Amino acid sequence: MTTETSRTLEQTILQTAADKKPETVNQLVELVRQAYYDQDREMLDVRQTYEMQKEAILSTILQLQEQGKLQITPRPQRTLKTSAYLKTSAALWFWTTIALTLATLAAAFTIPETAYPLVYVRYTLGAIFVLWLPGYTFMRALYPKQLPSKANEKDLDIIERTSMSIGISLALVPMVGLLLNYTPWGISLTPIVLSLVALTLVFAVAAVLREHQISISKEA
Repeated sequence: MTTETSRTLEQTILQTAADKKPETVNQLVELVRQAYYDQDREMLDVRQTYEMQKEAILSTILQLQEQGKLQITPRPQRTLKTSAYLKTSAALWFWTTIALTLATLAAAFTIPETAYPLVYVRYTLGAIFVLWLPGYTFMRALYPKQLPSKANEKDLDIIERTSMSIGISLALVPMVGLLLNYTPWGISLTPIVLSLVALTLVFAVAAVLREHQISISKEA
């Protein structure tokens, strides 16, 4: 490599590092190779192989670093805090679950059995709360990602989640009732509702925290 060619390569490296701000040496090498060897073919020996080009660039980068003319500083990765993650669309299901749980709690204790047609709102929320939410939040806590499926179709994954959520809810609710039967409160509306509310909220919080941790690991 001639002195003029070497000087031109150094200038290209310094300019690319200043403009593109690569985080690693490998990124800088590839950017310089594309900008230098692919565009300035008239000035350079086009017979150089890809590996020879990379070797020449890397050697020049090392020289510039030794001379103190070049320094590559990785940019710090920005990870969302839990409070910020809860404001994203990924946590929409969490707030929907909280809203349905609180709405069911309010309806159970404020809408009497004789209040027609409002009682149907109570029945609808109660059915969702008993047959869906406990199992759904449990499934999200257990499987923060989509369930593995033989067919790569999102609809099948939704069907699996729905069926398993209902099945787990039908298993959890009787277990809660059985445990309450051996407590001083017994099996009545208030302890059952409050127990299921607590169970659902615990599973929901655990699920959203696990999903947040997975999102952080993907960014790392």
